[in-house]
Amino acid sequence: MLHDDRFFPADPATRDIARELFKSIRKLPLISPHGHTEPQWYAENLPFPDPAQLLIVPDHYVTRMLVSQGVDLAQLGVPRKDGGPVETDGRTIWRLFAKHYYLFRGTPSRSWLDTTFQDLFGLTEPLTPANADSHYDAIADCLQRPDYLPRAMFERFNLEVIATTDAAIDELKWHKLIQASGWTGGRVVPTYRPDTIVDPDKTTFHADLDRLGELTGCDTGTWTGYLDGHMKRRAFFKSMGATASDHGHPSAATADLPPGEAAALYDRVRSRKADSADKELFRAQMLTELARMSVEDGLVLQIHPGSRRNHSPAMFAAFGADKGFDIPGPTEYVQALKPLLDRFGMEKDLRIILFTLDETSYSRELAPLAGVYPCLRLGPPWWFFDSPEGMMRFRELATETAGFYNTVGFNDDTRAFPSIPARHDVARRIDVAYLARLVAEHRLREDEAYEVAADLAYNLPKLAYRL
Repeated sequence: MLHDDRFFPADPATRDIARELFKSIRKLPLISPHGHTEPQWYAENLPFPDPAQLLIVPDHYVTRMLVSQGVDLAQLGVPRKDGGPVETDGRTIWRLFAKHYYLFRGTPSRSWLDTTFQDLFGLTEPLTPANADSHYDAIADCLQRPDYLPRAMFERFNLEVIATTDAAIDELKWHKLIQASGWTGGRVVPTYRPDTIVDPDKTTFHADLDRLGELTGCDTGTWTGYLDGHMKRRAFFKSMGATASDHGHPSAATADLPPGEAAALYDRVRSRKADSADKELFRAQMLTELARMSVEDGLVLQIHPGSRRNHSPAMFAAFGADKGFDIPGPTEYVQALKPLLDRFGMEKDLRIILFTLDETSYSRELAPLAGVYPCLRLGPPWWFFDSPEGMMRFRELATETAGFYNTVGFNDDTRAFPSIPARHDVARRIDVAYLARLVAEHRLREDEAYEVAADLAYNLPKLAYRL
């Protein structure tokens, strides 16, 4: 199904350079430092239920495209919050998916899926409505075999380490079971994600603050007790292998209030007296507080701003969060990050990885910031821009100011476990295509291109995430 020169330059001479560069990195281990796979999979190591539950139901890249053409999420097996009916038959879901597979032509999802079908399941024909059942049966048969259990696939993928994303109040039950199992085939670490105890707009905010107090013994009714609760949970996450925290804020705003003002702000938030301006200021203050904590404990701080979450209130009410209705919005960084950078920007031991859903900010704001502040690194194209064109635009817009070494290589940011190798394959192909062009234009020596290719694929992610 797939040409081995996919994503390489069309020019023959440049394509030859890209081929050789790709050969040198193609089999390097995968580093997946920011993902959303379930640690329960690796803890229990049970067969995946069926092809639909593995490849369609959890992947909002897939489901949102079908929804755009009038397919109901419930028809795709996505669980409902409102208790309405949901399709549970995997084959029925798969047939519906196959009927609409043409919608993915030209999209990165098509590349990821075709790569998964071919390389993981040995399928040689593109998916169509006519062969939907035979594809389903072939994948279902594979999933019953020992070499398709989660840990076996982890090892087959050549995954060296994967990080999951875990709520701050998560007890990390599954991570404990993984560690107790004695499995040595891969490393699975948690990531500290405190959004529900940092963002007052989260529906569980107050209940989760109470739970934070229960877990830590800290008085979350006070500002100092609340901050102490964070530090205790971060220490627990570190003890379980975490090397990073992750923060999905509406904006990149930061603040650095005097202690008394910060405590008064927390009192308003905690007592449900905060207005929308207070809530945004609280999120902003917390990014600076979390940077301070990172200086102290060494956790890498990831900031993922700019997503307008749950754009459709009706879909959120019916199906909940993370169902494809989070939409990018304009995001400003230079003034937004200034309070944090004024305080911590020159800290050489602090590592802040910035992401964006606003590509216009790369050359204007993000690359210049990362190109001078020691604490900053640029994360790879994320979500809607995790695509061949998005990756190439990123290299073109960021490299001239930030270089390669103020970026962090690639992380796949996926919930769809089987697509991880495919996503890394695309990223590596795009990077060598860019490097090959620089070599062909005599802007980069060929020996340097080999070094950069290996760094982008393997060394930089490990270094950036302290793995």
